[in-house]
Amino acid sequence: MLNRVWSLFFIIAAAALAMQCLTGHTEVVSTAVAAMFESAKLAANIAIGLIGVLTLWMGLMRVGEKAGVVSAIAWMVEPLLRKLMPEVPKGHPAFGSVTMNLTANMLGLDIAATPLGLKAMHDLQSLNPTKSIASNAQILFLVLNTSSVTLIPVTIFLYRAQQGAAAPAEVFLPILLATLGSSLAGLLAVALVQRLPLWNLTVAAYAAVILGTLGAVVGWLLHQDAERIGSVSTVVGNGVLLLLVFSFVLIAVIRKVAVYDEFIEGAKSGFEQAIQLIPYLLAMLLAIAMLRASGALDYLLNGISGLVNMLGFDSRFVDALPTALMKPLSGSGARAMMLETMSHYGVDSFAGRLASVFQGSTETTFYVLAVYFGSVGIRNGRYALACGLLADFAGIVSAIIVCYWFYG
Repeated sequence: MLNRVWSLFFIIAAAALAMQCLTGHTEVVSTAVAAMFESAKLAANIAIGLIGVLTLWMGLMRVGEKAGVVSAIAWMVEPLLRKLMPEVPKGHPAFGSVTMNLTANMLGLDIAATPLGLKAMHDLQSLNPTKSIASNAQILFLVLNTSSVTLIPVTIFLYRAQQGAAAPAEVFLPILLATLGSSLAGLLAVALVQRLPLWNLTVAAYAAVILGTLGAVVGWLLHQDAERIGSVSTVVGNGVLLLLVFSFVLIAVIRKVAVYDEFIEGAKSGFEQAIQLIPYLLAMLLAIAMLRASGALDYLLNGISGLVNMLGFDSRFVDALPTALMKPLSGSGARAMMLETMSHYGVDSFAGRLASVFQGSTETTFYVLAVYFGSVGIRNGRYALACGLLADFAGIVSAIIVCYWFYG
């Protein structure tokens, strides 16, 4: 699948470049060459940036595992994960690392979510019988990451505040509904392919608790202003992070674990992972850079706009589509598209609000796939990309529907 998708990106980019040259826009050739070398630089910069973070969190996770804290956290959600990942044996460390990654994503702790996700992927890889082909559990985990729910998207609130929004946090509920749509679609797609038994008492009980908690949080947040939401989320997120770190170390000391030695051993593996990621990151970033620089995305947007107008539908959502189409490919690219849309149409315009919801509803699917699968050397992702893109599409559709409902 990855071989075909990667090749397809270049074929599309080549066709778009040819079209641009035939219409007299020859400057695109220089832009494409610059983008090619810029992608190589970006891959190295991302990997270098990950070295410190991965080294830190792999060391801390090693201490947490030896202290028994990770297994205690896993115990709370293991019954649910065992239904979703039946090939993972009871008590396996993967349950703990998967739980911690998904929790970090929900709290918006990006700095911790990626290294925790890589740790989870390595734990799942230890159970994988064919190391170059993604297992069912790894596919489910990746799809949940590409569509994972961020409970409080503080960064989007900050961008809206910087652009002068009257109520920066007003997109909170639309983002939550849209990201729930993408997560549910991704989970159902994987469950259908893997024939997972979702209709049982265990899943229903956890769903009731999760939805009830989300409902309570939403009810409280809807009565707070943006400043209050931002301060609370910052305190909670950072507080959880510090609580984990101190509990790892202090409980390990109480249990007479050689904390320094264990931290060093874990940190070594984090450094090795960061270096191994460079070829995988470069390959994906190069293909995405060619797609962007060639003008292929512009042709797609123009085609969608023309089709919508021809069918007689409201086309206001098309103005925000650059953010939606860029999000699976590049997080920084999607952020730039969102800010450009806010600046051009107005932060409180329909397009400006919808771009914010697009930005918060899904993750960067191709980046996550390259980083997570690349970290363990998986070359055949089977249906992971298809399910991830389906979740992205569900998030886009949900965002459009929700924004017409709220701001129509």
